[in-house]
Amino acid sequence: MKKIPKLSTLFLLLLINTTLFPQTNGHQKAQNTVYINDVKIPQETLNQLSSYYHIQIIDGRYWYDNFTGAWGKTGGPCMGFVLPHMQLGGPLKTNASNGNSGVFVNKRELHYKDVAYLQQFFRVSPGRYWLDAKGNGGYEGQYASFNLYQLAKQSGSTFYRNSYTGIGSGSSGGTSYVIGKDFSVITGD
Repeated sequence: MKKIPKLSTLFLLLLINTTLFPQTNGHQKAQNTVYINDVKIPQETLNQLSSYYHIQIIDGRYWYDNFTGAWGKTGGPCMGFVLPHMQLGGPLKTNASNGNSGVFVNKRELHYKDVAYLQQFFRVSPGRYWLDAKGNGGYEGQYASFNLYQLAKQSGSTFYRNSYTGIGSGSSGGTSYVIGKDFSVITGD
């Protein structure tokens, strides 16, 4: 496994407080069965991630979009975002989310809940798109024609709450925030 990069404090708080990565004391080295994009992740890799981030990765089957950092349980919608470009699992499959929306992003057909969430900010048309971790996107094989962050900002809403974890985040001006059941973090100007 490649060296694990350092994360910002805000990103690390989001990562630790998701269901996929609950907090532990960092000393647990239990055997895990974790599949990402239908490939079993070696125990050594899971141990490195657990040790470095002081987390335990919950057994299960997940999909992971290497370009955006989006992830979810196999057969379900996006549940959050982690660091993109990690070499984990196999290639993202078209049916990773059991989507039937006609909207494809980085080859994954989006789940109807993904499309419903995006439609809060802008009109979503069926088609095949690419998207990167900075929100830049366009039709497959073409140059960038939109930025999701800018579109969300133009809609007047920057707040996002994950319905599965209950953790919310957003920004206003130069300030960003994360809100959970028992915690809140505010950074910026």
